[in-house]
Amino acid sequence: MGMKGRDLLSIHDYSVGEVATIMDVSRKLKKMQKAGEEHRYLEGKNLAMIFHKASTRTRVSFEVGFSQLGGHPIYLSDSGTQMGRGEPVRDTARVLSRYVDGIMIRTFAQETVVELAKYADVPVINGLTDLLHPCQALTDIFTAIEYKGTIRGRKLTYVGDGNNMLHSLMFACAKMGMNLSCACPEGYMPDPRIVKLAQADAAETHCKIEVLTNPLEAAKQADVLYTDVWASMGMEEQQSIRQEAMQDYQINSRLLSVARPDAIVMHCLPAHRGEEITDEVMEGPQSVIFDQAENRLHVQKAIMALLMSDENL
Repeated sequence: MGMKGRDLLSIHDYSVGEVATIMDVSRKLKKMQKAGEEHRYLEGKNLAMIFHKASTRTRVSFEVGFSQLGGHPIYLSDSGTQMGRGEPVRDTARVLSRYVDGIMIRTFAQETVVELAKYADVPVINGLTDLLHPCQALTDIFTAIEYKGTIRGRKLTYVGDGNNMLHSLMFACAKMGMNLSCACPEGYMPDPRIVKLAQADAAETHCKIEVLTNPLEAAKQADVLYTDVWASMGMEEQQSIRQEAMQDYQINSRLLSVARPDAIVMHCLPAHRGEEITDEVMEGPQSVIFDQAENRLHVQKAIMALLMSDENL
């Protein structure tokens, strides 16, 4: 497959074919798990999971997924490692590489993940940074494929904060030939460097990545409507300012009415119901939010198996 030993720091680093392979292996592993078939591709392997940020889905899906693949996951909290007491990232990377077969990290700065990968001799997986959230975006694309069949030429609309989630969705959509329109308020736009890179990726697959300010315009004829919390982790003190700036950037029945009639609604969770999404839409027939959450398990298993397994998948 050619992906063994690679890191996953950003979807941008992967080819169109490699992203398609992740989708195929995710489908295969999900099918095996549902059928109760053994799929212990990582028997005897160990994964260090470093958490500098709290987590529900990331921790449980990686831990359970690695166990289902036959491996042993090790949870390392910020307070439970020497990194939290000032040990340089490069030292931690070199030491962990002597003990484990892979490292997953959920942290603040993208530079931390890049440095970890530079000095580690084992695959490093970005479980989230302030800049990117690749595992979630790959999951979202996988979920869209499950519901829509082919997603090439279809449209995903994201409304709200131009954050790490939107950055990774831009890369994921671009690699799969899916159009993306986002609507963000002034002052909360996505990083222009990321937009530029994603648009270059999109040119290769003949799709469009566009940044708008009007949510109703962005949502026109969308196949997928997507949102995230208005204040990401660590930004809670900005909650009231952000609420005011983003009050029109909500997925509600009005926004749903301009999308395609069969549009699906996604949210990476946790959700603040009544803020970025209404309770009515989240619990409504078009919401696929909990299927999407489940798929974190299957897609991350595919990523780990492709990067760490000695077997051909």
